[in-house]
Amino acid sequence: MAIFTWSGKNRMGEIVSGERVAQSIDELSRTLQKEQIQVLKITPKRSALSLPFLKREKVRLKELTVFSRQLSVLIDAELPLIQSLNILVEQTKNKYFRRVITGIREDVEAGASLNQAMRKYPKVFDDLYCNLIGSGEQSGSLDIMLRRIAEYEEKVIKLRAQVRQAMIYPVAILAFSVLVVIFMMWKVIPIFAGIFEELGAKLPALTAVTLAISRFVAKNILFIFLGLIALVIGFRYFRRTVAGRHIVDRAFLRIPLFGSLMTKVGISRMTRTLSTLLSGGVAMLESLKITSSTSGNIIMEETVMDVRRQVSEGRTLSDSFKETGRFPFLLTQMVSVGEATGTLDEMLSKLADFYDEEVNTSVAALLSVMEPILMIVVGGLVGTIVISMYLPIFSLMQEF
Repeated sequence: MAIFTWSGKNRMGEIVSGERVAQSIDELSRTLQKEQIQVLKITPKRSALSLPFLKREKVRLKELTVFSRQLSVLIDAELPLIQSLNILVEQTKNKYFRRVITGIREDVEAGASLNQAMRKYPKVFDDLYCNLIGSGEQSGSLDIMLRRIAEYEEKVIKLRAQVRQAMIYPVAILAFSVLVVIFMMWKVIPIFAGIFEELGAKLPALTAVTLAISRFVAKNILFIFLGLIALVIGFRYFRRTVAGRHIVDRAFLRIPLFGSLMTKVGISRMTRTLSTLLSGGVAMLESLKITSSTSGNIIMEETVMDVRRQVSEGRTLSDSFKETGRFPFLLTQMVSVGEATGTLDEMLSKLADFYDEEVNTSVAALLSVMEPILMIVVGGLVGTIVISMYLPIFSLMQEF
């Protein structure tokens, strides 16, 4: 398979162009003619120099949301699926995503269903996406299902932004304060050390400790920066292991204020995903299995799988939630009402909306509490260094 650049005229006489993957120029020419495009030019695309570690083979959730929304609109407008995919190939800027959509279109042309074609790209389309697409194809409501997926993804993006807002601010402030302290120890404090040595000032304990730390930082500055980088990389690697996820996720849930926020985020994701799957006609056990992988916390994932095990043994969903002891009373009660009235998906959706608002409130509360705490921490660090440098000066002034 090769990539070709083509141009031509459509039925309206407009000039159109793009890139396509095909076996040969003749094959691409025949494909374009089937789409009622008069071919003007087809040339092989020149291969650009690319380094493997710089290759971006990733589709952001926002790009996937736009794809879902646009495909829903095109299908709703009664355009054939293959033609709709062709349009999306031309409009997609992400080269990797463009190749994925092209591959899906070719599989659909070969007779595969849309969800079967999408399952070949698990990094882009997860089980949740493929199951909902399969349900939409079976029920003849693919456009409605795609719109529902887009709405779900938009709410996930909003929730992620709220969590990112809560995490980035304190991390950025602490990282900046650490860099400032290292710079002061590396460049500023040695200047004071030289002055004190020339004056023969008697050094208080606090000043002596600060100067000792400064000498250590100055001698090992390269190793300190390499150590910080290695610490970040090591943490990310450790976080990807099963044992690491257990330790880190459990620690996150126990941090005051932040742990409560993470619990609400996990419940919001879980209820939103389960509601979307059940309303899409996916079976309960399959829905719980898929939902377990979307909570973002391995402790909650294992809890949802425990709920799934209990449901498979014949217990109701509300009793299973209650048995774990990890879910609030409000959730178990609303799930119980939803089961009794046959509106479980609606109740779960309302719970997700409620916890989205709770997350928003918790983020605002967390930031309002973290701001003064961070100011005290940063001020304390810098203030301690400044005071330690002024103490010998005060001693010299008293001597004179």
